[in-house]
Amino acid sequence: MDPAQILDRVVARFIGTKHERDVKKLLPSVAAINEQEAEVKALSDDELKARFQALKEPIQAELKDLDPTESTFRESMRKAVEPAIVPAFAIVREAGRRFLNMRHFDVQLIGGMVLHDGKIAEMKTGEGKTLVATLPAALNALAGRGVHIVTVNDYLCFRQADRFHNLPLASSLQKAGACLR
Repeated sequence: MDPAQILDRVVARFIGTKHERDVKKLLPSVAAINEQEAEVKALSDDELKARFQALKEPIQAELKDLDPTESTFRESMRKAVEPAIVPAFAIVREAGRRFLNMRHFDVQLIGGMVLHDGKIAEMKTGEGKTLVATLPAALNALAGRGVHIVTVNDYLCFRQADRFHNLPLASSLQKAGACLR
């Protein structure tokens, strides 16, 4: 074993791996989403939609005059959407529970935050990749710009496209679904 590997192992033992440190940074957001669960669960379907709609307005107002072709647009969009992560994820989690009979687990919330951050979240078969994708898709749709979910799996594309468009939150978003072959 070379000295660099030994040093990596020693550092990982004391401060954790890069992955562990990244996940640890997301745990306060997961806790905040979990704290909102009871409050969001008590909302009616119409109140849930209204709460989601209320998140859109300040974000779209902040981004209204920005040009998407400018180099600073991505960072501006990130800053505008960032404060909505916790309430948006709490609302999407509740919508998934009510209308899809699937509740996002904490690890899926982390996966959604990782995807929103533009990183890759590796998941195995059956761990809810498509359900995870609803979190950053809904969050980024708050900006009023297009959001695409891409999968190479034909079966999932056709099965899930209709299913996820039935989420009531989708009615407050412009929706279009296509599965390409």
